[in-house]
Amino acid sequence: MNARPTSIPFRSALGALLALTLQFAVAAPAQKPVQKPGEKVLAVVNGHPITQAMVDVFAAKMRGVHHRKGNLEVQALDQLIKILLITDDAERKGLDKDPSVQRQLAWYRRSVLFNAGLRDYLRRHPITDKEIEQRYREKVAKFDGTEYKARHILVKTEDEARKLIDQLKKGADFAELAKQHSTGPTGKNGGELGWFSAGQMVAPFAEAVKKMKKGEISATPVKTPFGWHVIQLEDTRKVDPPGLDKLRRKITAELQNERIEAYLTELGKHAKIEIKDPRFTKQK
Repeated sequence: MNARPTSIPFRSALGALLALTLQFAVAAPAQKPVQKPGEKVLAVVNGHPITQAMVDVFAAKMRGVHHRKGNLEVQALDQLIKILLITDDAERKGLDKDPSVQRQLAWYRRSVLFNAGLRDYLRRHPITDKEIEQRYREKVAKFDGTEYKARHILVKTEDEARKLIDQLKKGADFAELAKQHSTGPTGKNGGELGWFSAGQMVAPFAEAVKKMKKGEISATPVKTPFGWHVIQLEDTRKVDPPGLDKLRRKITAELQNERIEAYLTELGKHAKIEIKDPRFTKQK
């Protein structure tokens, strides 16, 4: 139901190096490495220093892409050497003068400034413990303490969903129908969704489940942005609200997003934005 990010394993060392290089380009300016006074230099490639700080950043990026075994510092230095060898050769060939390459470099520069701008704004407008505690109290006040255990069958059309409901009324097995017809990822497991709170589901699905009784099957199809659902509520249970420590990171991210939205709204008030193509004009 909820879209969750998935990680795609890289199929080659070259693919991993490319992905890491792109991440590094966003995290650091797209230019030759510059050694700061006092920085420890670990290697020099064609006159370009690779510092401890660069290796530390790249090692962190490598750890974020996928789990690696062995000494990350050694691997990071090896990858950075490869990057400098290839980029130096590209410059010797004049590829940095290619218009498409220049456009990409300009975009990477924007990406770096974008990240720097966000970090600076959040540093100047930090989230306080008082705000986090207040938001936590608001969430607890709205917490109904109910979790639901359900199955569902997801199909593309309302007509398909109605036909499945008719089969279920005649005694068909819900799990088997889910395996045969559901287009959702839970279909192979008989539509099993496990335990969830209403807030974890899209609104139409959550509202439908709230009105159902244990063992009941939805009398009519439920439409969501994902398609049409037939739902079977298996059980409900009461739970205590999660503690502040468990929600702190989520609340902090939520408040930061609100900060950024406010920042963008303020910037937009003083900006001149012209949409030239009518297809992209905001509908009132």
